[in-house]
Amino acid sequence: QVQLIESGGGLVQAGVSLRLSCAASGRTFSSYYMGWCRRPPGKEHELVVIISHPVSNTYYADSVKGRFTISRDNAKNTVYLQMNNLKPDDTAVYYCAAARQLGKVDYWGQGTQVTVSS
Repeated sequence: QVQLIESGGGLVQAGVSLRLSCAASGRTFSSYYMGWCRRPPGKEHELVVIISHPVSNTYYADSVKGRFTISRDNAKNTVYLQMNNLKPDDTAVYYCAAARQLGKVDYWGQGTQVTVSS
């Protein structure tokens, strides 16, 4: 099985940046779709971004397009989420996820809290 561990969250003010990391252990995730989801307080989880394989195509939620960037380093079993120009609406617990195919999440990280104050 794959264990996903997120890091990099924190409390920041609007307009600044954070970079989240998701490190995988157990096996390589080079054959997985990787992505980030988030759960805002009082809301259901929502997809933030997916990065595909073997070609690293990306699919972003409209709310983060132009501000967030996902990247993956298969050699390091790590995926990153660069979050720029953070907004209060970005406040959420962010979860890294891995899927063998689209539509089915096989592994979830424990989540990392991102809080953006106005």
